[in-house]
Amino acid sequence: MSNHNEIPEFELICIVVDYGVGSKVMQTAKKFGISGGTVLLGKGTIKNSLLEFFSLSSTRKEIVLMVARKTTAYKVLEQLDNKLKFTRKNHGIAFTTSVGSVIGARSCKPIDEKVEGSANENMYQAITVIVDKGNASDVIDAATEAGSKGGTIINARGSGIHETSKVFNMDIEPEKEIVMILSKRDKTDAIVSSIRTKLKIDEPGNGIIYLQDVTNTYGLYE
Repeated sequence: MSNHNEIPEFELICIVVDYGVGSKVMQTAKKFGISGGTVLLGKGTIKNSLLEFFSLSSTRKEIVLMVARKTTAYKVLEQLDNKLKFTRKNHGIAFTTSVGSVIGARSCKPIDEKVEGSANENMYQAITVIVDKGNASDVIDAATEAGSKGGTIINARGSGIHETSKVFNMDIEPEKEIVMILSKRDKTDAIVSSIRTKLKIDEPGNGIIYLQDVTNTYGLYE
């Protein structure tokens, strides 16, 4: 007998907005059932102003990360889209990726229900690249050469001068930068290959790349 409840249906929500808007995102999310989240500081980068795929300019950005059940996540995204108008250029972007399990979030519990996916489910992928500080622009250049239209750069900081955090067993110190790029699935391989070659990612200590399937998007433009 199969126990469907063993497979939690969670989504990680990622919202990229102008600096100062993150609190508005959190307030709206709280009204519709998401009790908390994480706000990161970053900057947007557009290499071609005619192709504003990420709808971002080179200004300060806030990246809001929240985890919720699919039904809650999609409801919150709809409300945020109504409030922040992601369909208008330069108003930010929002997307979700699937999360296998959640530990430490009391509001996230497994549910046994079918959730309808969005029309563009799995059409996009999120590419995350962690490199030494100062190399993020090379990541953006390499991605652009392979067809990417932009990305978001996040400065990663440790909790103290002698302390570090670890992601996939790689130290995330004040000298690291995280680059987040959204890509159409058919362009992902070329973009990743270009970044690997330019940044020599396969050499120890030069960085890491990981991919996530995107299940729902708002505010993306061709």
